[in-house]
Amino acid sequence: MKKILILNGPNLNMLGVREPEIYGHETLRDVEVRCSEKARELGFKIDFRQSNHEGELVGWIQEARGLYQGIIINAAAYTHTSLAIYDALKMLSVPIIEVHISDPKQREEFRRFSYIGLVAAAVVAGKGVQGYPQAIEKMAELLSV
Repeated sequence: MKKILILNGPNLNMLGVREPEIYGHETLRDVEVRCSEKARELGFKIDFRQSNHEGELVGWIQEARGLYQGIIINAAAYTHTSLAIYDALKMLSVPIIEVHISDPKQREEFRRFSYIGLVAAAVVAGKGVQGYPQAIEKMAELLSV
């Protein structure tokens, strides 16, 4: 069974509490359940993680080599700032999909640039938490080629 690593960056553990007018009322646990259901439907296994620490995310990306067939990442604020996450992702030879609950291109100017986008095969943004299952569907397409 193909495995997908789903990584979530800082403050995503506060979904449902943090700015619900932007991010909605569902929790990160709700998102994980949605992802598990979609993955099971498509014949994938997921490993769903969140960290507020850049180094921990980098470590998980490095450990992913040879273990996962794809990575879906919502690096949150690190999307716009982290060369370390970019460098770690660049080392991988699997598809990477960038996910954002809101659409960074419709928000503040500083959110419009993405280091993750430089290495991502696809971006799903502005779809709310439904973007995560959509990213899993896109990953299934990429892995079936």
